[in-house]
Amino acid sequence: MGKHSHIDSAGEKTEEIKKNPQVDAGLGAMDGEKKPESAAEDGKKPKESSVPEAQEAKEAAPEAEPESPEQKYAALEAKLSDMNDQYLRKAADFENFRKRMNREKQELTEFANQNLILDLLPVIDDFERAIKSAETSKDFTSFYEGIAMIEKRLSTQLENKWALKRFDSEGETFDPNRHEALQMEKAPGIKEAVVKEDYVKGYLLKDRVIRFAKVKVLMPETEESGKGDEE
Repeated sequence: MGKHSHIDSAGEKTEEIKKNPQVDAGLGAMDGEKKPESAAEDGKKPKESSVPEAQEAKEAAPEAEPESPEQKYAALEAKLSDMNDQYLRKAADFENFRKRMNREKQELTEFANQNLILDLLPVIDDFERAIKSAETSKDFTSFYEGIAMIEKRLSTQLENKWALKRFDSEGETFDPNRHEALQMEKAPGIKEAVVKEDYVKGYLLKDRVIRFAKVKVLMPETEESGKGDEE
Protein backbone atom coordinates (compact mmCIF):
# COMPACT_ATOMS: atom_id res chain seq x y z
CA MET A 1 0.00 0.00 0.00
CA GLY A 2 2.74 2.32 0.85
CA LYS A 3 4.52 1.87 -2.48
CA HIS A 4 1.37 2.28 -4.57
CA SER A 5 0.43 5.36 -2.78
CA HIS A 6 3.85 6.78 -3.43
CA ILE A 7 3.66 5.99 -7.12
CA ASP A 8 0.18 7.39 -7.37
CA SER A 9 1.21 10.55 -5.72
CA ALA A 10 4.17 10.85 -8.08
CA GLY A 11 1.96 10.27 -11.07
CA GLU A 12 -0.47 12.88 -9.91
CA LYS A 13 2.34 15.34 -9.51
CA THR A 14 3.53 14.56 -13.00
CA GLU A 15 0.11 15.15 -14.41
CA GLU A 16 -0.23 18.33 -12.43
CA ILE A 17 3.07 19.59 -13.87
CA LYS A 18 1.94 18.83 -17.40
CA LYS A 19 -1.40 20.54 -16.86
CA ASN A 20 0.17 23.64 -15.30
CA PRO A 21 0.65 26.25 -18.08
CA GLN A 22 3.39 28.11 -16.21
CA VAL A 23 5.46 24.98 -16.00
CA ASP A 24 4.87 24.34 -19.68
CA ALA A 25 6.14 27.85 -20.47
CA GLY A 26 9.23 27.24 -18.39
CA LEU A 27 9.93 24.05 -20.17
CA GLY A 28 9.35 25.75 -23.50
CA ALA A 29 11.88 28.43 -22.57
CA MET A 30 14.40 25.78 -21.62
CA ASP A 31 13.83 24.10 -24.94
CA GLY A 32 14.18 27.50 -26.70
CA GLU A 33 17.61 28.05 -25.21
CA LYS A 34 18.79 25.01 -27.06
CA LYS A 35 17.31 26.16 -30.39
CA PRO A 36 20.10 28.65 -31.25
CA GLU A 37 22.52 25.74 -31.29
CA SER A 38 20.34 23.89 -33.75
CA ALA A 39 19.79 27.11 -35.71
CA ALA A 40 23.51 27.54 -36.00
CA GLU A 41 23.70 23.99 -37.29
CA ASP A 42 20.61 24.02 -39.55
CA GLY A 43 20.41 27.72 -40.45
CA LYS A 44 22.56 29.76 -42.81
CA LYS A 45 25.96 28.45 -43.41
CA PRO A 46 28.81 30.70 -42.17
CA LYS A 47 30.42 32.83 -44.80
CA GLU A 48 33.49 31.37 -46.25
CA SER A 49 36.72 33.37 -46.00
CA SER A 50 37.22 35.97 -48.75
CA VAL A 51 40.96 35.35 -48.88
CA PRO A 52 40.71 32.40 -51.25
CA GLU A 53 38.38 34.42 -53.53
CA ALA A 54 40.85 37.35 -53.68
CA GLN A 55 43.66 34.95 -54.34
CA GLU A 56 41.69 33.26 -57.10
CA ALA A 57 40.81 36.68 -58.66
CA LYS A 58 44.47 37.66 -58.52
CA GLU A 59 45.50 34.43 -60.16
CA ALA A 60 42.77 34.83 -62.79
CA ALA A 61 43.75 38.46 -63.68
CA PRO A 62 46.36 38.68 -66.42
CA GLU A 63 49.67 40.08 -65.28
CA ALA A 64 50.82 43.38 -66.92
CA GLU A 65 53.67 42.80 -69.23
CA PRO A 66 56.81 44.83 -68.35
CA GLU A 67 57.65 47.70 -70.72
CA SER A 68 60.33 46.99 -73.20
CA PRO A 69 63.36 49.31 -73.58
CA GLU A 70 61.92 50.51 -76.90
CA GLN A 71 58.67 51.54 -75.21
CA LYS A 72 60.52 53.36 -72.42
CA TYR A 73 62.66 55.15 -74.98
CA ALA A 74 59.58 56.19 -76.98
CA ALA A 75 57.87 57.54 -73.83
CA LEU A 76 60.96 59.55 -72.84
CA GLU A 77 61.33 60.87 -76.39
CA ALA A 78 57.69 62.03 -76.42
CA LYS A 79 58.13 63.73 -73.02
CA LEU A 80 61.33 65.43 -74.20
CA SER A 81 59.59 66.65 -77.36
CA ASP A 82 56.74 68.13 -75.31
CA MET A 83 59.15 69.91 -72.95
CA ASN A 84 61.08 71.27 -75.92
CA ASP A 85 57.89 72.68 -77.42
CA GLN A 86 57.02 74.37 -74.12
CA TYR A 87 60.51 75.87 -73.94
CA LEU A 88 60.29 77.22 -77.48
CA ARG A 89 56.90 78.82 -76.76
CA LYS A 90 58.21 80.46 -73.59
CA ALA A 91 61.30 81.70 -75.40
CA ALA A 92 59.16 83.18 -78.19
CA ASP A 93 56.88 84.90 -75.67
CA PHE A 94 59.87 86.39 -73.85
CA GLU A 95 61.41 87.61 -77.11
CA ASN A 96 58.15 89.31 -78.08
CA PHE A 97 57.95 90.90 -74.62
CA ARG A 98 61.53 92.17 -74.89
CA LYS A 99 60.91 93.69 -78.33
CA ARG A 100 57.73 95.37 -77.13
CA MET A 101 59.49 96.86 -74.11
CA ASN A 102 62.34 98.18 -76.26
CA ARG A 103 59.86 99.70 -78.69
CA GLU A 104 57.90 101.39 -75.91
CA LYS A 105 61.12 102.65 -74.33
CA GLN A 106 62.27 104.12 -77.65
CA GLU A 107 58.91 105.80 -78.21
CA LEU A 108 58.99 107.21 -74.67
CA THR A 109 62.44 108.66 -75.28
CA GLU A 110 61.52 110.14 -78.64
CA PHE A 111 58.30 111.75 -77.43
CA ALA A 112 59.32 112.60 -73.86
CA ASN A 113 59.59 116.31 -74.74
CA GLN A 114 56.31 116.47 -76.61
CA ASN A 115 54.54 118.53 -73.94
CA LEU A 116 57.46 120.95 -73.70
CA ILE A 117 57.45 121.44 -77.46
CA LEU A 118 53.73 122.07 -77.41
CA ASP A 119 54.32 124.83 -74.86
CA LEU A 120 57.00 126.38 -77.08
CA LEU A 121 54.84 126.54 -80.18
CA PRO A 122 52.80 129.56 -79.01
CA VAL A 123 56.05 131.38 -78.31
CA ILE A 124 57.18 130.75 -81.87
CA ASP A 125 53.84 132.12 -83.06
CA ASP A 126 54.45 135.29 -81.02
CA PHE A 127 57.88 135.74 -82.61
CA GLU A 128 56.39 135.39 -86.08
CA ARG A 129 53.74 138.02 -85.34
CA ALA A 130 56.35 140.40 -83.91
CA ILE A 131 58.54 140.03 -87.00
CA LYS A 132 55.63 140.70 -89.37
CA SER A 133 54.59 143.71 -87.33
CA ALA A 134 58.12 145.14 -87.49
CA GLU A 135 58.21 144.70 -91.27
CA THR A 136 55.18 146.94 -91.75
CA SER A 137 55.40 149.49 -88.94
CA LYS A 138 59.19 149.90 -88.68
CA ASP A 139 58.63 150.97 -85.08
CA PHE A 140 61.67 149.89 -83.10
CA THR A 141 60.16 150.75 -79.70
CA SER A 142 57.08 148.59 -80.30
CA PHE A 143 59.24 145.80 -81.69
CA TYR A 144 61.52 145.91 -78.62
CA GLU A 145 58.62 145.89 -76.22
CA GLY A 146 57.03 142.95 -78.03
CA ILE A 147 60.25 140.92 -77.95
CA ALA A 148 60.75 141.69 -74.24
CA MET A 149 57.19 140.58 -73.52
CA ILE A 150 57.69 137.29 -75.38
CA GLU A 151 60.93 136.56 -73.52
CA LYS A 152 59.33 137.27 -70.16
CA ARG A 153 56.34 135.07 -70.97
CA LEU A 154 58.58 132.20 -72.05
CA SER A 155 60.80 132.43 -68.95
CA THR A 156 57.79 132.52 -66.62
CA GLN A 157 56.17 129.53 -68.30
CA LEU A 158 59.33 127.44 -68.17
CA GLU A 159 59.88 128.28 -64.53
CA ASN A 160 56.32 127.69 -63.32
CA LYS A 161 55.52 124.58 -65.35
CA TRP A 162 58.91 122.97 -65.94
CA ALA A 163 60.91 124.16 -62.89
CA LEU A 164 63.53 125.75 -65.17
CA LYS A 165 65.01 128.77 -63.45
CA ARG A 166 67.63 131.23 -64.65
CA PHE A 167 70.03 132.56 -62.04
CA ASP A 168 72.13 135.73 -61.98
CA SER A 169 75.74 135.51 -60.85
CA GLU A 170 77.01 139.09 -60.93
CA GLY A 171 78.39 140.13 -57.52
CA GLU A 172 78.33 136.59 -56.11
CA THR A 173 81.33 134.65 -54.85
CA PHE A 174 82.80 132.52 -57.59
CA ASP A 175 81.53 128.93 -57.28
CA PRO A 176 83.08 126.33 -59.60
CA ASN A 177 79.93 124.22 -59.19
CA ARG A 178 77.82 127.00 -60.75
CA HIS A 179 80.22 129.22 -62.71
CA GLU A 180 82.63 128.81 -65.57
CA ALA A 181 85.31 131.50 -65.64
CA LEU A 182 85.94 132.76 -69.18
CA GLN A 183 88.04 135.73 -68.08
CA MET A 184 89.85 136.70 -64.87
CA GLU A 185 91.49 139.91 -63.71
CA LYS A 186 93.10 140.95 -60.46
CA ALA A 187 91.45 143.58 -58.36
CA PRO A 188 92.71 145.27 -55.17
CA GLY A 189 90.73 145.19 -51.94
CA ILE A 190 89.02 141.82 -52.34
CA LYS A 191 89.81 138.69 -50.38
CA GLU A 192 88.13 136.07 -52.58
CA ALA A 193 87.15 135.57 -56.21
CA VAL A 194 83.99 137.43 -57.17
CA VAL A 195 81.90 137.30 -60.35
CA LYS A 196 82.11 140.67 -62.06
CA GLU A 197 79.96 140.02 -65.13
CA ASP A 198 77.66 137.42 -66.66
CA TYR A 199 78.50 136.56 -70.24
CA VAL A 200 75.92 133.75 -70.44
CA LYS A 201 73.25 133.08 -67.83
CA GLY A 202 73.20 129.83 -65.90
CA TYR A 203 70.10 127.64 -65.45
CA LEU A 204 68.73 125.33 -62.78
CA LEU A 205 66.31 122.49 -63.39
CA LYS A 206 64.60 121.61 -60.12
CA ASP A 207 67.52 123.08 -58.13
CA ARG A 208 70.07 121.19 -60.20
CA VAL A 209 72.55 123.08 -62.35
CA ILE A 210 72.04 122.05 -65.96
CA ARG A 211 74.10 124.87 -67.47
CA PHE A 212 76.99 126.72 -65.89
CA ALA A 213 77.02 130.49 -66.03
CA LYS A 214 79.88 131.83 -68.17
CA VAL A 215 81.36 134.73 -66.24
CA LYS A 216 84.18 137.19 -65.78
CA VAL A 217 85.89 136.82 -62.40
CA LEU A 218 87.77 139.33 -60.22
CA MET A 219 90.71 137.73 -58.40
CA PRO A 220 92.35 139.08 -55.22
CA GLU A 221 95.94 140.31 -55.44
CA THR A 222 98.54 138.16 -53.64
CA GLU A 223 101.19 139.54 -51.30
CA GLU A 224 103.97 138.39 -53.64
CA SER A 225 102.49 140.34 -56.54
CA GLY A 226 102.21 143.40 -54.30
CA LYS A 227 105.86 143.15 -53.30
CA GLY A 228 106.87 142.72 -56.92
CA ASP A 229 104.99 145.89 -57.87
CA GLU A 230 106.73 147.87 -55.09
CA GLU A 231 110.17 146.78 -56.29
